[in-house]
Order: sequence, then C-alpha cells, then structure tokens
Amino acid sequence: MSILSAQNLGLSFGAFDLFRSISVTIANDSKIGLIGPNGIGKTSLMMILAGMNQPTTGMIHIARGKKLGYLRQEASEAFAQTTSTESLVKGKNTVYGEMLSVFRNLHKQQDQLHRLEAEMAGGRYIEEVLVQYGELQASFEHAGGYDYDLRIQQTLQGLGLGKNTWDMPVEHLSGGQKTRLLLARLLLEKPALLMLDEPTNHLDVEAIDWLEHTLKDWDGAVLVASHDRYFLDNTVSSIWEMSHAGIGVFTGNYSNYLLQRDTRWEYAERVFKEEKERLQKEVDFVQRNWVRASTHPRALGTLRKLTRELAAVEAYGIMVLRSGKNWHELDIRADKPLEVVEAIRKVNALEMPGRPLMIKPRLVPTADSSNIILRSEKTTIGYPKNKLFQVQHLELRRGECAALIGPNGSGKTTFLKTMLGQLEPLSGEVSIGVSLNVGYFAQAHDELDPENSVLDELLRHHDIDPERARSHLAQYLFRGEDVFKPVSALSGGERGRLALAILSLSGANFLLLDEPTNHLDLPAREVLQQVLQDYPGTILLVSHDRYLVDQLASQIWEIHGGKLTVFTGNYRQFVLQRAGNSSQPARMILPSKPMARDNSRDTRRKQQALDRLEVKIREQEESVRRISRELQHAGGSKGFEVINDLSWKYAKAQAELDKLTREWEKMVEKA
Repeated sequence: MSILSAQNLGLSFGAFDLFRSISVTIANDSKIGLIGPNGIGKTSLMMILAGMNQPTTGMIHIARGKKLGYLRQEASEAFAQTTSTESLVKGKNTVYGEMLSVFRNLHKQQDQLHRLEAEMAGGRYIEEVLVQYGELQASFEHAGGYDYDLRIQQTLQGLGLGKNTWDMPVEHLSGGQKTRLLLARLLLEKPALLMLDEPTNHLDVEAIDWLEHTLKDWDGAVLVASHDRYFLDNTVSSIWEMSHAGIGVFTGNYSNYLLQRDTRWEYAERVFKEEKERLQKEVDFVQRNWVRASTHPRALGTLRKLTRELAAVEAYGIMVLRSGKNWHELDIRADKPLEVVEAIRKVNALEMPGRPLMIKPRLVPTADSSNIILRSEKTTIGYPKNKLFQVQHLELRRGECAALIGPNGSGKTTFLKTMLGQLEPLSGEVSIGVSLNVGYFAQAHDELDPENSVLDELLRHHDIDPERARSHLAQYLFRGEDVFKPVSALSGGERGRLALAILSLSGANFLLLDEPTNHLDLPAREVLQQVLQDYPGTILLVSHDRYLVDQLASQIWEIHGGKLTVFTGNYRQFVLQRAGNSSQPARMILPSKPMARDNSRDTRRKQQALDRLEVKIREQEESVRRISRELQHAGGSKGFEVINDLSWKYAKAQAELDKLTREWEKMVEKA
C-alpha cells in the first residue's frame, strides 16, 4: 500500500518549465534518496509533495489518515510556514518544553490516570473506576507513555542538543540548532512519511551517525534529498535521480545506483544511435518521395508519424520511443504534419542523452617529491592563548592520502595553515619534505579575488596565453561569455570549479584540501573524486564528505580530546574499529609501512567486479525476502499447489543467494 502517489506533476514559471511529467509512488516502508544536480528542482518537488506549494500541473493523493513530516534546509525558512511548529515560531518555549509539546495527549492521559489513582487511594474501588483505569493505562502504555521522556532525551542528545541546551528558550538558538530541534520534533512525532531536505547540513559526524541508525530502523517511509553519499549509502534502499527528463528510479543505495546508472547510460546511448538512424532513414524516404506525396500516401503517413515522434521526443526524451506507450497516453498533439525541411532539421539536431556534461580536470605533478612528505614530533597546534591539540608523532609518505577529521573548531584548518608555514606550532617540530610543490584548496576559496573576472583570476595565478586560458577554462564548463563573469557573481559550485581550474595548472605534487566538496553537487563531487583517485601525488584531506574520505584515504588522522591519533586503513574500517565491530581488529597505531593509494587499472577492475557482485547479492536477498513474505501470506489461504510452487521458488532463490555469497567470499580472500 502506498502512502503517497503523484501523477504528471509539473512546475512552471511563465514559459520556463522547472520540471514536468513527474509521476512517483511512495510505499509504506520506502526508504528513498532524492538526488540530482543543483537547480534541478529537488526542493521544489519535495515542497509540492509535502503540500507546502502547489504544482502547475498534476495531482497528489495521500492515503487517508497518514501524516507527513517535512524538514526544510534552513531553519529560518522552516519556521515561516510550518503549522506544527507554532510554538517554535513564537519562540516562547524552551528546547525541552518544545519536545514535551509533542506528547500533549499523553499528558492529558497521565493527568487522568493520576486523578483515578487519587480516587482509588481514597477508597473508591468501584468496578467502573477500575475498568476505566485499566483501559486508560493500557492505552497510555501502548502510546509510549512510560518512556517518552527517555525518547526525548535520546533524540536531543543524538542530534547534538545536550543537556546544557534543554532549558534555553528556542529564540536563543542558532539557525543550525533550530534546524536540529525541528528534526528532533519530527522524529518524535513519527509521521508516516518523513521528508528531509539536506538533513546533514547542520549536523556533526556523531549526530549524522545517530540519525543514520535511527532512519535504518524507522517504522515508516523516508524521502531524503542529500548530497551526502555516505549518508545515502547507509539509509536508503532506492534512489530517485531527478533530471530534465524526469525521475529515474534505481534499486539499492547510492553505490548500487552508480553501477546501475552506468549500465543505463550505455543502453540510452545505444538506443539514441539506433533511433536517430531510424528517424534519419524515414526522413530521407519522405524527402525522396515528397514531390509525389499526393500519389504516395506512404510518404505523408511517414511524415505524420515522424511529427508525432519528434513531438514526443521533445517532451519526454528519445527513450520514450522505446517505452511502448500509446500516443494518447502521452498527450501529444501533433495534428498538422511538419514541413519536410523542419523535420530534417529536428532529426539532425537530436543530441545524445544520458551522461551529463561534466568537467574533465587532470592534476599532474610536474616533478616527484621526496619520500617523506611531512613529519611532526611532539607538536602542539594552536594559538598563543588557545592550545587546540597535541601530536605525539606523525609521518606522511609520498603517494599516501591522509584524511584529517574531527569536530568543528578542533583545529583542522589551523593544522593545515601550520603545514603551510603560515602559523608556527606552539611547541615541537613540524617539517616537510624537499622538492615539494604544494597546492592548497581552501574551503572558502578565499584566495579568489572577487573583483576579477573568471579569466583574469586564472591569468593572475598562471602566466599563460589568454587563448590557452580560455581553452583550459572550457574544460571546467566556463565557456563563451562565462569567462568574463566577475568572481563575486559566481555560485559556490562555480567558485569551486574555478579553484580547481587554477589548482590543476599548478603542477603540485602535494595537495592540501580543505573541504573541497563544499557547495558542489553530486555530479561535481563524482568528478572531483575521480580526479583525486587518479592523482599520483600525495594528499592531505580535510573533509566532512565521508564517502570521499572512504574512497581516498589510506590513513585517518582523528583529532579528539585534544590529541591527534592515527588509524591505518580506510574510513569504513576506522568506523568499525571505533564501534568495536571489526572482525579483524584494526589498530590505532602509527603506520610502520606506508599504505599508498592503489589506483592501478587491475585493482579498480577487481573492485568494480566486487561491487557488481554485491549488487547482485542485495537484489537476491530482496528476492528471498519477497518470496518469504508471499509464503507467509499464502499459508492457510492458498491451495497446496500455490504453496508448493512458492516453496520451490524460495529454495531456488536461497540456493542462488548461497552461491553468490560463496563467490563473494572467494573474491574477498583474493583481494
């Protein structure tokens, strides 16, 4: 059964269509990740589904009695229109009082129980009172009346709102704290469909980890829009990819989506070539026979068919020609045939769908560095009146990637500035290797001059020919008049692209990256990740992007409790070690042997094969679960033949799952 279904949704602003023809369904237990490039309309779609805005076209149906909960990106916007947060808007409640207001009905039941208890304590043990008390107590317990205080405390602490905030008036909270408070309230309200727009923006790693575990066990549906790929990997079981062509649905988490998407792109490209070739043959036939159209009805019929097909392609993309849909289903109006010349022009103008236009940067060191890139001994990092953390011993070798992680304010950026020589350590020694050409990518891109144009800013950093500069910028999607835009007018993602364009010409063999994925959408993050995976130099990475850290890092440097400790391994191994769940206990020790990033083609091919196998295993696990549910529902209500057939299917599915699992174990052993 579905909680929500939408048909033919569209949103237009005058003649501009932000999106159109979107039809989706959300089942009771769906866990969906909504992704797509910035500006595609994800937030607008979620607000329409949540009932906060109206679509230009289409309709939405919500199952009777089902409640929706929606978290907007920014607290200032979230509190402006949400009726369920009335007291938050007024700002007259405390943090804890706001959470208590979720359980008003339980408070009333609790008061009734106390009243009945007082009556019974006074000797009024009549049957009517006892029955009423028993029924009320059962209802109170079923609704969580005996543990709602514990739920409130766990939720607030899990989202980083500790006891020191509980008595604070809501109006005194920061914007990020208000967003976390609204999220806490939504989780306590337990809507049937929880809709979250970039929920990790205002959370630290610990709070994100807590939210991931909460959503995994969420008894209801979840729709979450996020750029956090690691979060999507850990919380959702399907992906909605939003593009100008509509919404594509993929089974599995984000990593599964990547594998399926590549296959779909290849299929779409093949279909495009075949369909365009067919359309060109048909338009050639019409052109050859058009002078005899009055006596050649087939030419006129072909032109009418071409007219409808080209109208459908214009509205829905070329894949619609393989969808098997009838023309009346698509609402295509093309009564008047195109002119032959116009049909030829439209067919020739068809462009390849599928893979979006992406930047294609390359980072190539101009020279090798020394073997020891960075070394620190008994060092204290910070400022004269503000000691941040201590480092006992640290060493980074050529070809390695170290990820520096820790809470905001712990000193990560200060450490990078110390490495660059911009700050002196408070004590101890920090030394860097010889023959180093350091490239620095700052999270705020604060080295860009806002008064310069894009082209002038590149030329300020690199003395190259302007034509070569424009050609280089084109690789980063700055084309035509875009190169003359002032830096001050660029979006966060555009500033990131410009910073990468400048960095790629530096020839750096040691990269210091401070939050390189900030303001980048998912396509741009994927490109950056691929660039860094192919980079043969050394990387010191500061990032909240756990997916990027997991893909790149050969060691994790964690700042915690005023100390920096080193973990040898990737991020997932680090998380397992910290949780104490690793089957092969990892060690919090200094690396005696450098773990360089293995970017060889053979290694990546093996990893891709392992990823594909894991997708098959997840799909097979879902098949086993589905057949198991069918068997449970069939018991006692279906005939022997049906149950016998399902039992046979279950046995075959389980045997296939066992086979895939054994194959996976063999591949892991060889890795």
